[in-house]
Amino acid sequence: MVGLLDLVSKTMTTPHPLDRYLELVRPTLTRRSMRAEITHVRRSAVGSVTLTLKPGRQWSGHIAGQYIQIGVVIDGVRHTRCYSPVNADTRRDRHIELTIKAHPHGLVSNHLHENAIPGMVVDLEPAAGVFHLPQPRPERIVLISGGSGITPVLSMLRTLANEGYRGEILFLHYNRSPEYVPHRQELEAIAMQHGNVRVEFRYPETQRHANFGYDELEALAPWFPSAQTYLCGPPGLMAAVRTVYEAEQLGDRLHSEEFTLATAVVNPEDAEGKLTFSGSGVVAENSGETLLEQAESAGLSPEYGCRMGICFTCTAVKRSGCTRNLRTGELDSDPDQPIQLCISAPVGDVDIAI
Repeated sequence: MVGLLDLVSKTMTTPHPLDRYLELVRPTLTRRSMRAEITHVRRSAVGSVTLTLKPGRQWSGHIAGQYIQIGVVIDGVRHTRCYSPVNADTRRDRHIELTIKAHPHGLVSNHLHENAIPGMVVDLEPAAGVFHLPQPRPERIVLISGGSGITPVLSMLRTLANEGYRGEILFLHYNRSPEYVPHRQELEAIAMQHGNVRVEFRYPETQRHANFGYDELEALAPWFPSAQTYLCGPPGLMAAVRTVYEAEQLGDRLHSEEFTLATAVVNPEDAEGKLTFSGSGVVAENSGETLLEQAESAGLSPEYGCRMGICFTCTAVKRSGCTRNLRTGELDSDPDQPIQLCISAPVGDVDIAI
């Protein structure tokens, strides 16, 4: 007890930034950084956890479909990841609801799935992203998702339901089996309560003819060519939907968000040149991996968030050399250009200002 009193006394009498003193009163009370406290933890679907967060006063809300970045300390190291709130953007108590799928190699998602408890405090960044519902609302809306991609479109559906939206809505979700679908009962209840909403689930692993295709979409929503469509899911589903919309010349009506990074595998034997991290004085042989991975392998610790080209946290200036965007395949050889380290790979000699 004496040791604890000594520690508190020393902390209160030693000069610190104001935020340190505010944290002693309330962990989420800071002037500059934004934080949120976990108030509820629910594990109602296999492989995922739903967290309710109470943010600090700085929180200004989100638009349905956007993502937020949270920071979690694991074994003394702060890690950040991006997740889309699943709650409607009109929630009155300003709380944030996140449903997080525990991915096989996901450090943060597995940590939260196994260890999140009420009272835990996480860092929080303002909502961001252009994947969201527009104003005014479209006359008809198609929402298509797969796996953890359900989160942004669920926020959209909840928001539309709360607004009393009267246009036609198709909510089409793909997953492994019913027990893996988070908020499934609520989705079914929304369809029961709103005659303009059709909710459909598909389970390709156990159902025959459950894969996405033109005939499926036309049968569920024959009006889809006149709708605005919002898509989020794994690469296979994304590619199938894009194929249909491009064939129907509806590419301008399809809006998508990707939470997985699909990139071509690089053979290390094909990698050439050297990487110069000129801000640190470090030089390394090009391994063919992303610039973020190679910087970490060289002992550097650049900031990052999503690691899949969404949040732009890992943006750095490429001083010289050529890089390939692993999402688009495009080459960029212009000097002094900001690039995203997590989705860029060097082609030959490259100088990065980190």
